[in-house]
Amino acid sequence: MANRPASPNAREASIRPAILITKPLDADCVSALEARFEVHSLVGDAEPEAVLAAHGGEVRGIAGGKVAGALMRRLPRLEIIANSGVGVDTNDLETAKELGIVITNTPDVLNDAVAELTVALMLGLARALPRADRFVRDGAWERGDFPLGSELRGKTVGIVGLGRIGKEIAARLAAMKMDVRYFGRHEQTGQPYRYHGNLVAMAADSDWLVVIAPANASTDGLVGREAMQALGPEGRLVNVARGSLVDQPAMIELLRSGELGGAALDVVDGEPRVPEVLLSLPNVVVSPHMGSRTLEARRDMGRLVVANLVAHFDGRRPPNRVH
Repeated sequence: MANRPASPNAREASIRPAILITKPLDADCVSALEARFEVHSLVGDAEPEAVLAAHGGEVRGIAGGKVAGALMRRLPRLEIIANSGVGVDTNDLETAKELGIVITNTPDVLNDAVAELTVALMLGLARALPRADRFVRDGAWERGDFPLGSELRGKTVGIVGLGRIGKEIAARLAAMKMDVRYFGRHEQTGQPYRYHGNLVAMAADSDWLVVIAPANASTDGLVGREAMQALGPEGRLVNVARGSLVDQPAMIELLRSGELGGAALDVVDGEPRVPEVLLSLPNVVVSPHMGSRTLEARRDMGRLVVANLVAHFDGRRPPNRVH
């Protein structure tokens, strides 16, 4: 492993470290970065190559994430990537490990935002809210009633991944009188929800399947054809994790054939491109990966981005180091 400097030497201590912003951040976060660091940004710059040519040799930290291995190699002094978000899979983790680059994330502060959107997606699908909105706007209400929807009350929901966000989702769905189950690598002590060690078996027992596990090599395609077929023609799939966790071609095929009842998706494989067939299906609700896109969550995420960078360059372990 190539070890890059983890803390400044005496000469560097008197120089503000150069930070590169690689994706949009909250305005307060940018201001806080500028107060402490020498900040350069690729966001919205018409000539990003010029920014890299002028400052790439100085950059010691990245704020934002979505960093390809090629970019890491162009920044010879890069020590840390302060990822804005919980999932760090949008960065080239293998290259970061090879080069000894620290990666941090922003856990907990977006749990509520993602959990709230999960419930919204479920209600949107159960009550066909996007179609209901169009029904009224198109003047169809004057010609008759909208079709009946269904309730969440009394239904069984299986949660794939009972981590921080999964627990927040579970608490909300339990309060809505749903029977909550969960699947994971192991049973968690102290949880009031029934554990399933077999995903397909849980899907067979569930009316809804909510995917909120982390994206990595072990979870790629985790929710496959068999699990979705077990969920069945009355079952509904919700994905608020990453598109890679679901076998998307199988999902589309099963939705079209009626073997899967519906899907509510905040993420798709290959986003932001969404297969036209998904958009044409009446039993699908899609949102643009906006689980953490609230003012409150982004403000708090930005605060953690700054805290991780400040800790690193003060010679301390960043509070949210994951790699």
